[in-house]
Amino acid sequence: MLLLLSIHALRAAIMGDLNQTSRINDVLYTIHRDIAADLPARELARVAAFSEQHFHRVFKKIVGESLHQYIRRTRLEQAANQLMFDHNRPIIEVATKCGFSSLSSFSRAFKATFGCTPGAWRRADRPTEHPPYLEDTEIAAGFMRVQARSLPSPELIHTAPLHVAYVRHQGYGRSIRQSWQLLQVWAREHHLEFDRQYGLHHSNPAWVPLARCRYVACLGIDKPRLRRGPVNSMTIPGGLHAVFDFNGRYGELLPLIGKIMQDWLPGSGFKMKTTPAVVHYRKNHFLATDERFELSVQLPIALV
Repeated sequence: MLLLLSIHALRAAIMGDLNQTSRINDVLYTIHRDIAADLPARELARVAAFSEQHFHRVFKKIVGESLHQYIRRTRLEQAANQLMFDHNRPIIEVATKCGFSSLSSFSRAFKATFGCTPGAWRRADRPTEHPPYLEDTEIAAGFMRVQARSLPSPELIHTAPLHVAYVRHQGYGRSIRQSWQLLQVWAREHHLEFDRQYGLHHSNPAWVPLARCRYVACLGIDKPRLRRGPVNSMTIPGGLHAVFDFNGRYGELLPLIGKIMQDWLPGSGFKMKTTPAVVHYRKNHFLATDERFELSVQLPIALV
């Protein structure tokens, strides 16, 4: 009898954690849909269907940092991208587009995070030019392999909004395989084909440590799913994308994305939008036994 009760209690606890994760996923989707929007905690708590006080506790437990810290860090990472790859836009406009109300507050927050002013960052007068991903020996080896490789000419396409089922993952490395396996099991249980695989790269690993990079494993589906659980659904925005086709092996993808940002984007006549880059896998190196990939990197862009 005691064993039966403990099993029921354990199952209830697991289901409670999954329910909390699903609700926080809805909040994260709201945040990333428009990072410049006003994002008051009371409204986000309403999205999660929690009281505001309980929402703050659950968000920190699930995400690993407070709501304020998460939004601030995400906005600063977006601003760092915009400053590096859109040299013509005034800094105050970058600050406003990334959700900061004043140049002074933006400059203080930026320097506290990146160790230099926004202007110095834009001039490439940064404290270090050593990308954090080079600390991973396999990615560093991949970086050396792709440096002499020329980028393919991108195809410019307008993509339609895409319904996906997804699993969020923090950290970039082989542990991402676990999220893909979870999504694979979910697809099998729901009798869905596992042939439309996408990855969202929320973070730029050129300056975000790999352990803090945010990645989303996604499976294309025909319509949104209302039932929530370990796997949720959302819509990836459509729009103009520069599409680069690549083949390679584990360790090479992040350096290749870095080459797009550093070698192609600055002289392209386009600017990168604040929505994340999308990787469309034809062969997924996180699931393939030989760890090789065939994929397209879809960079969301707009005219300068």
